[in-house]
Amino acid sequence: MPSLKENIIHEALRLFSLKGFSSTSITDILEAAGVSKGGFYNHFRSKEDLFYAVLERARQIWREKVLEGVDQVDDPIGKICLVLENYRDSYLIDFENIPGGCIFITLAVELADQHPKLADAVNQGFSGFKAMITGYLNQAQKTGDLRSTVSARAVAEMVFAGMLGASVMYGINKSADDLNYAIEAVIQYLKELVRV
Repeated sequence: MPSLKENIIHEALRLFSLKGFSSTSITDILEAAGVSKGGFYNHFRSKEDLFYAVLERARQIWREKVLEGVDQVDDPIGKICLVLENYRDSYLIDFENIPGGCIFITLAVELADQHPKLADAVNQGFSGFKAMITGYLNQAQKTGDLRSTVSARAVAEMVFAGMLGASVMYGINKSADDLNYAIEAVIQYLKELVRV
């Protein structure tokens, strides 16, 4: 059974994914978690303090779901393809934790103008993800599996943009077919870059 603090984080994560940070009130969180104001403030100094705990929990969920099995794959391009498949098949459909879809996209768009400090915290994850993909692509070039004329950074940006686009459209239309098509298009794009 989760602790009171874990329950608050879980319910706030769900609410932030559905409504965003600004539109979710402390009262919303208290009601969803079934906790008093005193119980909340025993664990968090402010809503912003809770934000960082939620962000860390969201990152943990992302790593568990999206990176599952990646260390078992030797081929760097295969690693990226598995990341894309996990993102589609495990992460985006995690309605228990993120019923509103990818929380990072929701928060990044919402917070960019209103809370730049919080948006920067979200964007650090985006930068880390792109660096990871770029690293895999650089490895593929070193092994000769990826053409040397390909810009690893540009491909990483395309993969990232493809994932974001697929997430946004899935959030709008909830079409598993469209989501699958969009992710498969990114995977196919990667496979076409592989040296044959």
